[in-house]
Amino acid sequence: MKNFTKVLKQHNLKTTPQRLAILEAVYKYGHISIDTLYIEIKKVFNSISQATIYKNINIMINSMLLFEVKLPNEKSVYEIVQNKHSHFLCNCCGEVTDIYIDTKQMIDNISKEYSFTINQTDLVFSGTCKKCKDFNILKN
Repeated sequence: MKNFTKVLKQHNLKTTPQRLAILEAVYKYGHISIDTLYIEIKKVFNSISQATIYKNINIMINSMLLFEVKLPNEKSVYEIVQNKHSHFLCNCCGEVTDIYIDTKQMIDNISKEYSFTINQTDLVFSGTCKKCKDFNILKN
């Protein structure tokens, strides 16, 4: 378990019980939607509103503590900022997995060919994860 009080202070954010609970839930799930986060936080703070969760999520995104992963045709999920990586979304079970690929050559090629300056890449690959693929093989 991480020391989220220290992490909040490192990002110049006030430590509140709600923020600690949000970070603990995001850490536990790895990638979490607002809906699931709301259900988890309600277990501890039964009077918390979704607006409070959204407000705190946005503050932590702006402080570069959390990152919003925008998934195609799905609701966004949130994760704690870590080393640069991409994501894989399973179209069957909806699980989001971190994948670490070297995008430097791709970025260099795009920048050169189109004269773009690329500041950020948010790649999400989608398909079927091994668990779902194996399950479907067994099912057939």
